[in-house]
Amino acid sequence: MADAGTRILVLGSLPGAQSLTRQQYYGNPRNGFWYLIGEVIGRPDLPAQCYAERLQLLTGAGIGLWDTIASAHRKGSLDTAIRDAEPAALAELAEGLPSLCAIAFNGAKSAAIGRKALGACPWHLIDLPSSSPAHAAMPLAEKREHWLALRDFLAAPLELPGQRP
Repeated sequence: MADAGTRILVLGSLPGAQSLTRQQYYGNPRNGFWYLIGEVIGRPDLPAQCYAERLQLLTGAGIGLWDTIASAHRKGSLDTAIRDAEPAALAELAEGLPSLCAIAFNGAKSAAIGRKALGACPWHLIDLPSSSPAHAAMPLAEKREHWLALRDFLAAPLELPGQRP
């Protein structure tokens, strides 16, 4: 889910079992994603909205969602169980988003695969702590502080690295 108004593209690794069953990004109710991204866009009520409304609010705020992995084998939902991962065509996706200024990676696996797939690119790349409940070593409040850095990319026009006024 991304469109011409996407300023920030948030990349997960691969949907987990509950997300696949529900056909929803971050479908596990214990995943902190909707809380964290709601804080970023100033909508703390975002988790309480229906899924279609959440997506509409993200799109309206300039945030797109995608995955760094196009296909893989995995039992369960843990990133450590991912095998035979084929990266998504991220550079092509990003190049088709004219308003894009930042790409955020939701977790270490997403960052490792996404950074490699993107190579040298003109966008700001941001590694975020995983919103997954499996990443319990960091409390949600601490994750929130990292995620709030995305607000800077939703504000006034930004220059891409290497651009001149």
